[in-house]
Amino acid sequence: MPTTFNLTASIVFLGFFALVTIVGFMAARWKSGDLTQLHEWGLGGRQFGTLITWFLIGGDFYTAYTVIAVPALVYAVGAYGFFALPYTIIVYPFVFMVMPKLWEACHKDNHITAADFVQGVYGGKWFAAAIALTGITATMPYIALQLVGMQVVIRSLGISGEIPLVIAFLVLAFYTYTSGIRAPAMIAFVKDIMIYIVVIAAVCLIPSKLGGYASVFSAADHYFAIKGGMTGVTLKPAQFLAYGSLALGSAMAAFMYPHTMTAILSSSGVAAIRKNAILLPAYTLLLGLIALMGYMAIAAGIKVTNSSEIVPALFARIFPSWFLGFAAAAIAIAALVPAAIMSIGAANLFTRNLWKPLVNSAITPAQEAGTAKLVSLLVKFGALAFVVFLPTKFAIDLQLLGGVWVLQTFPAIVFSLYTRSLKLPALFAGWLAGIVCGTSLAFIQDLKPIFALNIAGNTYPIYIGLIALAVNLALMFAISAMMSAAQLTKSPAVPA
Repeated sequence: MPTTFNLTASIVFLGFFALVTIVGFMAARWKSGDLTQLHEWGLGGRQFGTLITWFLIGGDFYTAYTVIAVPALVYAVGAYGFFALPYTIIVYPFVFMVMPKLWEACHKDNHITAADFVQGVYGGKWFAAAIALTGITATMPYIALQLVGMQVVIRSLGISGEIPLVIAFLVLAFYTYTSGIRAPAMIAFVKDIMIYIVVIAAVCLIPSKLGGYASVFSAADHYFAIKGGMTGVTLKPAQFLAYGSLALGSAMAAFMYPHTMTAILSSSGVAAIRKNAILLPAYTLLLGLIALMGYMAIAAGIKVTNSSEIVPALFARIFPSWFLGFAAAAIAIAALVPAAIMSIGAANLFTRNLWKPLVNSAITPAQEAGTAKLVSLLVKFGALAFVVFLPTKFAIDLQLLGGVWVLQTFPAIVFSLYTRSLKLPALFAGWLAGIVCGTSLAFIQDLKPIFALNIAGNTYPIYIGLIALAVNLALMFAISAMMSAAQLTKSPAVPA
């Protein structure tokens, strides 16, 4: 990574950052609505059509940390780092089948969050609060990782210290406070166009400077052969189950996060959601191309102390300064969009499912929106403190745990769309068991995502989130069945 200040790259970076700042503040006037109402500030009035939803979901699903971390993982371990591709392929049929039904249920009863929906089905307030707390806790380190991505690209310009990161996030905080979800929705247009330009330039030009893709894959294959272990440009048989379970579990968790749920619920209708499920695999193609930059960095002889630095280091090696600035701006903006949506999703959950039912049940709609705006600021500053004062590893570890935790909300949200036979105590017990099991296994594994199950003398490496979900489901179905049976025995006999 360069340590000297790059003036040209920094000017280009600041120019594009200024552009999205202006767009963010102007967004309050776009598709105008009463931003003193939470459904307008937090869901854009549920009026985003197919195109806007496409950019919005792409903006919060394919983040700055994705652009940084996926190539870094491929650089470090090879083919195993491509698990994100089948994960994003699996998730879109799920979105097509399930999310329109959830949107209809939430639209009908004016639900702002998935926890609202759960509360509407089962009543009570404590389980909905548990669902909300899970989503918020899983989101905080996710926002922090967007800052990590931004921090890496700012350093690639030769700018050191935390002040630039703090300034960037202050700007983000205030235009999100002002414009709500309209700001990231509008900025997502700019972000996605820039990311596509960066990736297309990279996959076309970098290999041509390295002797073509054959040379890139040959260099990567040679590198991993020397490195040994479970690395390589193809998966080892022992990795198949871990790879598949990690992809499946990640796909099931992906749209349980508050930010992706918020993007879905802000859509104008089921047609927009279904069309997006058809169109969003274009981002999977983009993700595959991004992942290839890990192999390109190997072929280019990039050596870094932190693998998260390989993409900026690769661009600094291959491209002129002005394009480095453009790429850095694209990745930084790719941090702003999801961070904004994540903070809004977390704020919606806090306001609707923690503050309103547990603290102030008489809160007015305008006060709801005001509370959510304030909480969105606090969430961002909490994530900023995470990055500034704690080692990055904490954010990474907690984000891995966040995926395990948020997966435990899957039964309550998804199963409840199709059946009313589940019982609230069973769902609560299953959720708690899944959280405890997943957290315990993760700590046993030193916060690695895979746990080796030993069954009948055979070892099965499986994603911890799926193991915890299996415990969750087993307990949930067992208790629901026992409660249903108990109700039947207590029912009075029907006279012949």
